[in-house]
Amino acid sequence: MANSSYAATAKQYAQSVVTGAIPACHWVQLACQRQLNDLARFKGRDSPYRFNPKLSDRNGRGFRPADNLCAFIERLPHVKGPLAGEPISLEPWQVFILTTVFGWVTPDGKRRFRRSYIEVRRGNAKSTLSSAVALYMLAADHEGGAEVYSLATTRDQARIVFGDAQTMARRSPGFRTRFSVNVGAHNMHVLASGSKFEALSAEGSTLDGLNIHFGCVDELHAHKTRTVYDVVETGTGKRDNSLLWVITTAGSNRAGICYEVRTFVSKLLDGVFEDDTQFGIIYGLDDGDDWTSENALIKANPNWGISVRPEILGPLQAKAMQLPSAVNNFKTKHLNEWVNADTAWMDMRAWDACADTSLDIDNFIGQPCWIGLDLASKTDIAALILVFAHPEIADAYVTFGKYYLPEDTVHGAGNSQYSGWMRTGRLTVTPGNVIDFSWIEADLLDMASRFAIQAVAFDPFQATQLSTRMLAEGLPMIEVRPTVLNFSEPMKILEALVLQKKLAHDSDPVLTWMASNVVAHLDVKDNIYPRKERPENKIDGIVALIMALSRAIKPGDSVVLGADYELMLL
Repeated sequence: MANSSYAATAKQYAQSVVTGAIPACHWVQLACQRQLNDLARFKGRDSPYRFNPKLSDRNGRGFRPADNLCAFIERLPHVKGPLAGEPISLEPWQVFILTTVFGWVTPDGKRRFRRSYIEVRRGNAKSTLSSAVALYMLAADHEGGAEVYSLATTRDQARIVFGDAQTMARRSPGFRTRFSVNVGAHNMHVLASGSKFEALSAEGSTLDGLNIHFGCVDELHAHKTRTVYDVVETGTGKRDNSLLWVITTAGSNRAGICYEVRTFVSKLLDGVFEDDTQFGIIYGLDDGDDWTSENALIKANPNWGISVRPEILGPLQAKAMQLPSAVNNFKTKHLNEWVNADTAWMDMRAWDACADTSLDIDNFIGQPCWIGLDLASKTDIAALILVFAHPEIADAYVTFGKYYLPEDTVHGAGNSQYSGWMRTGRLTVTPGNVIDFSWIEADLLDMASRFAIQAVAFDPFQATQLSTRMLAEGLPMIEVRPTVLNFSEPMKILEALVLQKKLAHDSDPVLTWMASNVVAHLDVKDNIYPRKERPENKIDGIVALIMALSRAIKPGDSVVLGADYELMLL
């Protein structure tokens, strides 16, 4: 690939994705369309950004940022696999990412994109790409005193990108000579510019006070807290031309910092948010894609046929088709699909398809309402779920949720979503270290004044006093103990309603997270019961929804799924 053709190659890739010539999911198509739109709208002398203009370094030498980076990387060697020792040859999808992130600059030459989020399945040369970019930012980005870091929660993870970069540098005498790079056991540095590259982790490292030029966060999905990401985001804010580079696969923690960033990027690509400083691209599948097809493998793996070998992935796909227990693992690792548990219960694509953001609970004033109440005191979430008959679809339901946590838990639990849900009003935070049930009682009384409450189904654990007070206020409190007998059929009906798109929700992120956490325990009689794999994976809202549905669907009523699947609540 000639140096001058990088931008053209990237544009051709974007056009081919948008037209469908290259199979790609919705998010990749949107990322490519965003770049094509930007190329069309950011033109002229008054434009806030320019794409790949000719700049000058400190010695007056001209260069184009996108071309310069790609040409630099293609002079570095592969360090692993059958291509080890051979020069890197960038694929069009990699050229697209690199030229887009590095090609856009302001009129004074500063980088437009300051944060990037790249989600792609393992095996697509993620670490190779990150390591090469890190070396460029260390030595060739014209930054004095550049601080370059590979960051992770563990030392081993942090050293993956650094170790590959270290090997690249050691096998590239021309690179070391040209840029005066010294390679040590634990760092690399450029004495002339005072620049350095190190691997840092939250294990035993002091991350505060960093003045980061380039922060590479590898496998963000594995971060249980937001500490490292926040440190890098803050540390890069101290420089004029810094870059936070996140490259990750899909994971299982929908309440973690990775899914939070992913959600922001997806809304950015969808046009809900605007942020000219954030780049994002997500490789995976679309709703309705047949995961058993070869086309699914191609869409989720942009390096298909290069580092991702069909003869290796095909048999793994065939195995997953034969073993249901292997399906979620295959989808996460090879199709880049987010799941929460190896034996996850809910089909999250079907759940997401039930979202209706136009729903407004005020439109149900005076309507019959069934409530499920799952109480908690400290670390678990108290959930209050309301269920109404769907106003337009027969035998269908609409649900809304309210959730409660004590203030101390919100600030100390390490769940990065709690504070955001609190700010948006999805989560009610009560003072102190235990949930103040008086807040829930007040909400119940308010609901009783607005809706025709038919039943409040509650777990008697921790609810004796609350239920007594609410009975005295005239609310129809009904005890539903959390047993297999009480939960199995309503839980099956809930699943059937979702698959039939007969349960509408207002895109509630808390309930969506909880639905993704549920593991269905199946006994020898095919009864199921909701469980969670880890304590931090809360399911209280789904438990409350199951209880509410057990009251809303009268004994003897049936829910039909397709032509041959009928469930009846006995």
